[in-house]
Amino acid sequence: MSETAKEQPKQTGFLGNLLFNIAVPVLVMSYLSSDEYLGPAWSIVLALAFPLIFGLYDLKQTKKINAFSVLGIVSVLLTGGISLLKLPAEYIAIKEAAIPALIGLAVIITQYSKKPLVKALILNDQLVNWPKLNETLEEKGLTSVFNSKVAVSSYIVASSFFLSSVLNYLLAKWILVSEPGTTAYTEELGRMTALSYPVIVIPSMILLIFALMYLFKQISSVTGEPIESFLHQ
Repeated sequence: MSETAKEQPKQTGFLGNLLFNIAVPVLVMSYLSSDEYLGPAWSIVLALAFPLIFGLYDLKQTKKINAFSVLGIVSVLLTGGISLLKLPAEYIAIKEAAIPALIGLAVIITQYSKKPLVKALILNDQLVNWPKLNETLEEKGLTSVFNSKVAVSSYIVASSFFLSSVLNYLLAKWILVSEPGTTAYTEELGRMTALSYPVIVIPSMILLIFALMYLFKQISSVTGEPIESFLHQ
């Protein structure tokens, strides 16, 4: 095994993310929030402990600070704080909408910098051989042309986060109708977490995949070479 392979940061898997961020919290808030078990407050604490610990574990495994992992941890802490303080459900709805909206704005703003966020989101170093691609673009004098294509993909990716923001807000307003601090409210919080995946993640992923396919096509079209030439094997 090469030194590069040994030093490769470990990646947490899809099933782990699904289990600790969705499945376990939903089960805890849905079935352990009654007074005969943990009660509303402690069930929220236990449920949110799983994604929080998993997020910290992910940071340790990847050996680098990932802005999205940090946002996830902050989101969990805010949800816990708002719920335990028994603040109106409107605060949860605003928080749920604010985080993806901020990411969408960051995607658009960083498009005007040397390191567009869209490259980290869908065309990261593990997928694309950037040194080779940049060298090819510079040799053919097509760097500015390709950057204009990246700009288009940035707006596509940003739109996916803005869509997620709207859906997050509507989902929270629709589901969280009970009095904060009650068993019913905690169960609704679990239901909202469960529905967030099919209602929010899937439509957003469709747009992200569309942006990725668009950029793949543009790389091939601009350079005149097959996309496989610039992908890591």
